[in-house]
Formats: sequence, C-alpha cells, structure tokens
Amino acid sequence: MKFLLYAFVGVHLFSLNSGKAIYRNDMSQRTFQEIKEEIAHYGDVAKAIINLAVYGKAQNRSYERLALLVDTVGPRLSGSKSLEKAIQIMYQNLKHDGLENVHLEPVRIPHWERGEERAVMLEPRMHTMAILGLGSSIGTPPEGITAEVLVVTSFDELQRRAREARGKIVVYNQPYTNYSQTVQYRVQGAVEAAKVGALATLIRSVASFSIYSPHTGVQKYQDGVPKIPTACVTVEDAEMISRMVSRGSRIVIQLKMGAKNYPDVDSFNTVAEIVGSKYPEQVVLVSGHLDSWDVGQGAMDDGGGAFISWEALSLIKDLGLRPKRTLRLVLWTAEEQGGIGAFQYYQLHKANTSKYSLVMESDSGTFLPSGLQFTGSEKARAIMKEVMNLLQPINITQVFSDGEGTDINFWIQAGVPGASLLDDLYKYFSFHHSRGDTITIMDPKQMNVAAAVWAVVSYVIADMEEMLPRS
Repeated sequence: MKFLLYAFVGVHLFSLNSGKAIYRNDMSQRTFQEIKEEIAHYGDVAKAIINLAVYGKAQNRSYERLALLVDTVGPRLSGSKSLEKAIQIMYQNLKHDGLENVHLEPVRIPHWERGEERAVMLEPRMHTMAILGLGSSIGTPPEGITAEVLVVTSFDELQRRAREARGKIVVYNQPYTNYSQTVQYRVQGAVEAAKVGALATLIRSVASFSIYSPHTGVQKYQDGVPKIPTACVTVEDAEMISRMVSRGSRIVIQLKMGAKNYPDVDSFNTVAEIVGSKYPEQVVLVSGHLDSWDVGQGAMDDGGGAFISWEALSLIKDLGLRPKRTLRLVLWTAEEQGGIGAFQYYQLHKANTSKYSLVMESDSGTFLPSGLQFTGSEKARAIMKEVMNLLQPINITQVFSDGEGTDINFWIQAGVPGASLLDDLYKYFSFHHSRGDTITIMDPKQMNVAAAVWAVVSYVIADMEEMLPRS
C-alpha cells in the first residue's frame, strides 16, 4: 500500500432529487437541513447493521472467512499460483453468498520471484543478517556481491558522499518518521545509489516497530540507470552497522539474491454487486486488495480490508436491503506492485466516472477504527459527517481528511469522492509486509466493528436520493 494525498477544487454540485450532476445555480436543490433529516431516517437501518455485525449471527464471520482463506492458500504474491487460487476461491465464495453479477475482469500483472537470499557480514565479525529482497529487484551473480558498506541516513548524505559510494554496498539507515515520507528510501534507494556507482543497496525496513523483522515492499528502477540488487534489512541490523561504522569499523558484507523477473501473466479483479433498485447505473464502490507479499499470510495487508468489504455486502444482503444505487465490491489484484489491477479497471470503466458516487478502499488495517478518512468537496464532507453520526452506538463517528488508497486514487484524481478507514497505523506498520502479517494479529471483534462501519457508510451513501456532491 502507498499513501498519496490529493485535494480538489471545483464548481459542480449534484441534484438532490435526480442523482444527476447539475450546476450550482440550479434552484431545485434541497437545503442541508433536509439532507440531515434524510440521513437521520437511516438510524434504525444503521442499528440493524451494527447489531447483526457486532452482536448477531454475523459476528466474527469476516474473521472466520479470512482465516479459512489465508490458512488454505497462504501469501498471494502477484504472478503466483497461490494468488490465482485465491481469486478462484473468492469467485466461488461470492457466488455462493448470493451476490449478483459475480465475475472476473481480466488484467495483466507482474511476475517476480525472490528465490533464495542471504546476507552475511564478513568483517569485522561474522554475522548472518535477516533480509527480504524488494519487489522487482534483480538478483546478484551466483557468487554474490562482496563489498565494503557505506552507511547513509538520507539521499542528501548520499550525494555529499557520492565519491565514497562507488563499488560499495550502500546501507540506508534512514529514521522512521511516517510511512509516506520514509518509504521513498525503499522505493528509490536502489536508483539513487546506482547513480553514484554503488553495487547494491540494503535498506532499513520501513517499520514503526521491529523485533528483528525485515519488511519487504515494492521498489522501482529508472530507465537509463543501472539496475542493482536491493533488499531490506532489520531496523536492528541497520542501526548496529551504523554504530559500528561511527566507531571506525570497516564493514564488509556478502549479499546473495536469487531474485528473477518474468514476463507479465494473466490475472483478474474479482467483482460482485448488489444491483441498485432505482439508479442501478450509479455506483458506490467498496474494495480491498486480494494480493499480498510472499511472506506471512497477507491477513492484515490486505486480507482484512478485502474481507470486511465482502462482509459489508453480505450484511446488507442478509438484512434484505437493496439500495437505490449499485453497491459494487472489487477485490483488486497486484495492488502491491503499484495498483496494477486497479489501474486497468480504471481504464476500462473511466468513461463512467460521473456515475461513481463514492469509492472506498480499506488498506490500512482492520483493527478498531478511529473513524473515516474522506476526500471530497466540503458539502460532501458535511454529508459524510452526518452519515458517520449514525455510528454513535459503536462510538466511531469522526471524519478525517485524506481518504485514499492505491487502488482508488485513480478515481479520486478524477474528482470522485473517496473514503478509507483510519486505523492504528503504529500497529499496522509494525507488521506491514513482514512475516508477522498472519491471522494471529487479527482480532475478530475489531473486524466486526470495522465491517459495521464499512457497511453503514456504503449502504447509506448508495441509498440516499442524491449522489455525493463533487468538487
């Protein structure tokens, strides 16, 4: 997952009685008080959804469904057989659940395999290091790369010490501030080091906490810049190497990586719906991504988000509800490689941008949510605040800024309002892209609450007489 922020300013609003876009000077718009009253009428429906998800027969269902998948299939790397097996399982699950228009939309996605990998400090003492190669990295020669290290804490320091970097393994020991700022070292570290003649890079894991756990993720090469092998190391090893160098020690590391890139392969975005009763051509999109990295089980990132999105439709269906607009569930493929499946979905459906009222993605964990992150016009934000007030029974009512997600940002950039769950990001980035991302860290009761939030928001927005006003 990646965190990108967007802001939009515009001049159009939406009709409150037809679901169609109109200009600001249209006199048929209802007052905001009337909109508030309409939303307040959903109080009983919201309570029914909450009761079913948190206290009723559906409690723990999303957790149990997720546990079955990840225990059966395991991690689901782009291009892997396990990802395609998971997609086929989910296709059958959604059909058996009684959802409508269940289908697979074909896309092409990257295929990379890490192979065997090993990093050993040879000087000044022997020390085997825990590493994880970064997505799309090339491998080393069979004999590996053995070289002295240069430790830097920033790209600026790398530039200042460019002459020292040639022929060395650059170790980045950048401090963790937040994910969106710190992840640039993982994504761009190899390219910047290659520009100054480095042989390979080892990058301190982008993590809020570590118990000697390397955290993988995507990295990107640049045309015209030599490709060099790149992997992440633990916070502990990055800090130790930095301390040793500061004391004057000469560090030599041998790095061996069997990583390989293969031609793109066929895959699918998985889609299911509850078709709208009055405006079926208009859509509220609810989503998470089904792929993961190849370590752990991908239970948190993003099994939880995918499964509370499925659960949202299940809850609405179980209560016999059918909103005016179509609720569309999309389980994305190849999100971890940069929203590959979602971009192809956008290309296929972008002609209908005006018909999307809200795009939602859960990809920051399904622990106990603090509230909803939202990007959209001020009028749309005011509406979302009223909708979130319906969740007072579980005390999750706040609306924050910056609703986003790798897979929905294409739509947000086009002006569609977007929403995501705000979760415990410290906990999330403690396990993110690591072997610790397993079902063990998931809490069924917290998933129940997250699913209730997701279902109430998606249903009410889909059922209101108006689409959300655009900026």
